[in-house]
Amino acid sequence: MTPATHMPLGRFIEQHHDEIIGEFSGFARTLMPPGSDMTETDLRDHAKEMLMAIALDLRTEQSAEEQSKKSKGQGSVNSMTASGRLHAEGRIQHAFTPGQMLAEFRALRASVLRLYERSGHTDIAGVTRFNEAIDEVLAESMTRYAIKTDLYRDQFIGILSHDLRSPLSAIAAGAALLAASANDDQRQARVAARILTSAERMERMIGDLLDLTRTRLGGAIPLKRARMDLGQLCEEVLLEVRTAHPDAAVHFSASGDLTGEWDSDRLAQVVSNLLGNAIQHGSPGPITVAAHDASGNVTLSVHNRGNPIPPAAQTSLFEPLARGDAAGTGSIGLGLFIARAIVTAHGGEIGVRSEEGSGTTFEVVLPRRPAVPM
Repeated sequence: MTPATHMPLGRFIEQHHDEIIGEFSGFARTLMPPGSDMTETDLRDHAKEMLMAIALDLRTEQSAEEQSKKSKGQGSVNSMTASGRLHAEGRIQHAFTPGQMLAEFRALRASVLRLYERSGHTDIAGVTRFNEAIDEVLAESMTRYAIKTDLYRDQFIGILSHDLRSPLSAIAAGAALLAASANDDQRQARVAARILTSAERMERMIGDLLDLTRTRLGGAIPLKRARMDLGQLCEEVLLEVRTAHPDAAVHFSASGDLTGEWDSDRLAQVVSNLLGNAIQHGSPGPITVAAHDASGNVTLSVHNRGNPIPPAAQTSLFEPLARGDAAGTGSIGLGLFIARAIVTAHGGEIGVRSEEGSGTTFEVVLPRRPAVPM
């Protein structure tokens, strides 16, 4: 039925933006990366600003020359630059890929046009200008995405280069000492141990950077699943940690069936990273590691005493560089990020509780076997 009055598309967007954003966010939720903690607010972020900027553009007089420039992607994007950039930065933080962002903009375009068509109104010129405007926001958002990802890549390479200088210097100095002290067995053993420790630090940093690059650019942590016992794995990792940190008091307890189909090397990274985090950031005192079975899953927790993590910091704790190398341990601040990526790849979950007086506990929940594909 034809409406009694004609409503331009710009005014329709202004009056129905809540309905449009609701339909758009429902689709955006289907694009969320596995393990994402995005809230409804995160999904809707900047969508209203983008729609209002587009509506304003539709209500602004436009000459034939300006329209021609827009159709060629040469129009002014001043009114939509801020919202497009902020949207891109928010999606980068939640590990959206360029393809997922493009799908979001397709969904936003489709939501507007579908709802407008249902309303019975017709505004051919407005639809044309709307497509031009949303293309401008899309171009700005994708440009910002590319700039930010390039910046992250450059930052990580710079950090890695800086952090590798010290262990490489130790290797060079150690090699020189070995050559000069071939007859001093004790000294040679100590120097050899330093070289081995430095080489292991380098290997961990490079491995973390490769995992970071893979996950941040849309890939997934590769797994080699096999039947294994998490309790036995924890014992082996604890032995390595106690050797590297003889002053650390680490206690382990296990109960129930701790077997499952997991990647043992990757889970060793998780346990090692969580322990390293507890040693580096916790106060002197016992660190408690516990593993137990729970309703078809296996739960692992690592607890340490010390000052609580501020609630504001907890929201970004699993992001790269969130804590960094405050203690000069050779870490590049990727331990918790990599731990979350590995747990997520196993179909599990990882979280943190940190309160004054009770300390900090990281908890990992792992399903015993991979989910059956639908």
